Formats: sequence, structure tokens, C-alpha cells
Amino acid sequence: MKNLYQDILNAKANNQKLLAILIDPDKVELQQIEALSEKINKSPATHIFVGGSSVENAIADDLILFLKKTTALPIIIFPGNPSQISGEADGMLFLSLISGRNPDYLIEHQVNAVPILRETSLEIIPTGYILIESGSETAVARVSKTKPLDRYNPDYILQTAQAGALLGKKLIYLEAGSGALESVPENIIALVSKNISIPLIVGGGIKEIREIKLAHQAGADIVVIGTAFEENPDFFN
Repeated sequence: MKNLYQDILNAKANNQKLLAILIDPDKVELQQIEALSEKINKSPATHIFVGGSSVENAIADDLILFLKKTTALPIIIFPGNPSQISGEADGMLFLSLISGRNPDYLIEHQVNAVPILRETSLEIIPTGYILIESGSETAVARVSKTKPLDRYNPDYILQTAQAGALLGKKLIYLEAGSGALESVPENIIALVSKNISIPLIVGGGIKEIREIKLAHQAGADIVVIGTAFEENPDFFN
């Protein structure tokens, strides 16, 4: 059995930077997965995240099963709500949207997920999820009905991340949002990274390979790309 979180901790301790490709089941079709898997296998990705703000089709199980046959990468659920949980994955980010004040995304969805999770062997990783203002309304903000944190108030973003760590979260995820106009600023990544001890994930609005490198250099332990890879499977070429 994979020990996903310990592997992330080990990578952080060894300054090994990780890269996750996010696949939204609503944005792919099963007949595309074989070609997509080939591209993933040729990429520097270390993890696959599966999920989205609002997944409407029911292909997550089939998608994950196919990915497990065609790639050796760990597959982690990145859920917008409990309906997106699949026991076919290796683990799940147990997200709490700590940047917002909508109780559904702070705790209600998590409570409703418990009966489902009891029936799986998923490795659950408690994650403080922080939405950062990115120049446009993203799907996360729209679906969760929460306002992102002001990108020009890094101290408050840091306080939020530190509160998440004190609450016992094992990961902090700084998110600009799917299709964001602007990614999370490097100064915010650096500030948070230097002032928390748990691993830091950064995603949203990353459109070029150099932005992945800059986020890693600023202190992100895991960088997530989704839209850029979806729109251009030759992204890493």
C-alpha cells in the first residue's frame, strides 16, 4: 500500500519538488484517456489529481481504473463535494476551504463524506484549502460562494495558512482557481513556505513551464497544473 503523505514529507525533506497533473472528469472523455496517459507518462509528473469544482458526469471510477492500468503514478482525489469520492484512487485530499466562511465547505461536506470514506481504503490527507484572488471569478469561488483572499494582503494569507497548520492540517494548498488569469504570486508562496513546517501545494493559473519552476523555487513543494495541460497535452514538449 502506498504511503502518500510520508512520501510527500520525504520529498520535502530531500528538497525534491513534486508535480501533480489535475484531471477534471468533466473536461475529458474516456476515449481520450489512453493518449492522455501516454502524455502524462512522458511528463515529469509525480502525482495525478482527479476532481473539479463541480463534476457532473459519472466517469470518475472508470477514469481512475483506466489511469491505474496505464500509469504508475499515485492517484489522489481532489473533491469539490462528497459525490466525487472514488474508492478506486490511492488517496484523497480532505479539503476544508479555510479561506471562506461558507460552512458547507468548511465542515458540512466533510461530515457528509464520512459514511462514504468508511467504505473505502483511501489514504485521507487533511488539507487546508486557501483560495487567492486571481483577477477573475473562478469556478471554485462561484461554486463555493466564497470570496478569495486579497492577493495584496499576504500577511492575512499567511495567518490563514498558519491557522490551518495549527488546526492540524497536513497540507496547505494555495489555489488561484481553475483557469485563473493570474497564478499565486511568488512572494506569497515564499512567505507561506518559510513560515509553516508542513508541505505546501500551489495551483491555478499556471500556463508555462517557467511558472512551475518559479513556484518551486519560491517554496512550493507540489505544483499543480490542470487547464494548461488539458488544453495542450504537449505542454511539456
